[in-house]
Amino acid sequence: MRKTIYLITFLITSSLLAQEQLYKVTLLRAKPAELLNVIDIINDDISKYDSYVPNKPYLLRHSQGDHWDLMLIYPINSLEDYFSKNESDLRAKSQSLEKSYGDSFHDFISFQEEAIVKGPDLAIFNEAFEKYKLFHIEIFTALAGKQSELLEQRKAENVFYAGIDHRPNFIFTRVFGPSWDNFTIGFYEDLHDFAGPEISFEKEDQAAKDAGFDGVNYIGSYLRSLLFEHHDTLAWKVDQ
Repeated sequence: MRKTIYLITFLITSSLLAQEQLYKVTLLRAKPAELLNVIDIINDDISKYDSYVPNKPYLLRHSQGDHWDLMLIYPINSLEDYFSKNESDLRAKSQSLEKSYGDSFHDFISFQEEAIVKGPDLAIFNEAFEKYKLFHIEIFTALAGKQSELLEQRKAENVFYAGIDHRPNFIFTRVFGPSWDNFTIGFYEDLHDFAGPEISFEKEDQAAKDAGFDGVNYIGSYLRSLLFEHHDTLAWKVDQ
């Protein structure tokens, strides 16, 4: 990527998507025929979240494209607070937010993956998750030695989006937990909003070049050159 990409990316995304806030992310696949029951259990915890966790969780239900059913995501204040006895004891009182190995909640779960990640500012995270209902989630595992370049590519794509008047994706990077390196979430009102307006090739191509890509037709192929694995999913917010 060209050197100009770093300056442009910094100017456009540093204030909006500065990765200072920590989040807990849990991916779940329900036991067959138990998905609605699992949703009810988690929703009940979310309705009482201030008894268990300091910030509101959000539950996203997979629509198509990946092997999990649900993503539960919520901000945490710090690793010290999260692992403190006080917060651990509070989460343990919930039905789903933190259960020990072999707990009865896992009778309903076929797959679970947990992660601590860094992501966008808390205020804009909450604003987006309160406002929008449809989310485009892409989960990336970089090739060896390509983690930093992958992150720069994700930021550069947000610069491209700015050039075509498209909302940027939220970028989350692994602190510890999963096998993947980072994931992005784009947020939309509905499928029509996801499809977006018609934009001329000339405008898209210029925006891509301004973001440091060789052109709009090269964004996808460049991304794929950095990846060991990629999962792409649409998910709807589960309303409370």
